[in-house]
Parts: sequence; C-alpha cells; structure tokens
Amino acid sequence: MSGLLDDVLTASPALVYLVVVALVFLEDAVFVGFVVPGETAAVLGGVAAARGNVSLIWMTVGVVLAAIVGDSVGYEVGRYAGPRVLRARMLDRHRDRLEAARALLARRGSVAVFLGRSVAFFRAVMPALAGVAQMPYRRFLVANAAGGIVWGVATVLLGFLAGNSYERVEKAFGRGAAIAIAAVVLLLIGAWALRRRRSERS
Repeated sequence: MSGLLDDVLTASPALVYLVVVALVFLEDAVFVGFVVPGETAAVLGGVAAARGNVSLIWMTVGVVLAAIVGDSVGYEVGRYAGPRVLRARMLDRHRDRLEAARALLARRGSVAVFLGRSVAFFRAVMPALAGVAQMPYRRFLVANAAGGIVWGVATVLLGFLAGNSYERVEKAFGRGAAIAIAAVVLLLIGAWALRRRRSERS
C-alpha cells in the first residue's frame, strides 16, 4: 500500500486524474467491482490533492462524474445483456449476495440504487440489476446521481483529510513516525473493511 501511495503522490497530475477516474469508472461500468479498487483509488486521489499534486475540486468532480457515468454504462449493460450478465462465472461465488441485492432493489427501488453505492458489492452489481429489472432510466439516473455525488465527495474528502493528517505528523515528528502512523491507520481501515465484508456476507 505504501508503494502505491508513493506512486500516486509522485506521478504527474494528468496521470493521477486518469488512473483514479478510470478505476472509479471501471468499478461500476463493466461488472468488475470485485477486482477494480474504485473506492481505494478515490481515497488516494484525495490524498494526492492534500499533498498538492492535484486539485481537490477537479479530483472530486472527476470521481463523481466517473461514478455516475460508470453506473449508467453498467445500467445499459444490464438492460441489453439481461440475464446473461447475471450468469457470469465471476458471480458464482456471490449468488447469495446477488439475490439479496435483487431483493433489495425489488423492495426499495431508487432507494436501493442510492444506498447501494455505499456498499462495495452492491456498488458493483446494482446498476446492472436496475437495467435487468428495466427500471426507468430517468428514475435510475436521479438516484444514481445523488448516490454518486454523496459517495464521491465523501470518499475524496476522506483521502484529503487523511493526507493532511499525514503531512502534519510528518512535519512534527519526522517521516519515519508519519509512515508508522499511516501504516497503523491503514491496518485499522483494512480490518474494518474486512469485518464489514464478513458482515455483508453473513
């Protein structure tokens, strides 16, 4: 993780924008949210903004637009490919959670699309499921845009605040202490994410 962080912080601004926006887009657009770390990329984009490598405003705008457009592409994939998408092999291990997502969409509709952006698995599958269910696109777009704005702003700001904290620690105690504290924070975040994934599965 520290190597990835260093790469983001030292890359050219154009490359940072490109990588972050592409990963956020791909997470939702082509059903690959299980392997493409869109949320992690958005957080690192915020860290890069905190270090002055990119603009916080433009990074946030890019992440939000990538989330909304990516979800819209995912919706169209589900709408036109239909049940064939749901039979993809990469979903075999997630059938129970997939059925839970479909049930939530059937019960809550637009609310499920909005809330789905805050959960990793639902973020990857909910747009396609909405397309398969033939949810009216205008209705989907409103919920999708609202969720994308809230998620995008919050995620980039999380990285931005974390980046500022790292910088303050580095100035006060030195780079070694800052790296050690950052490693502890990343471990805590990883443990929390693992626990959340386990609770989602259960």
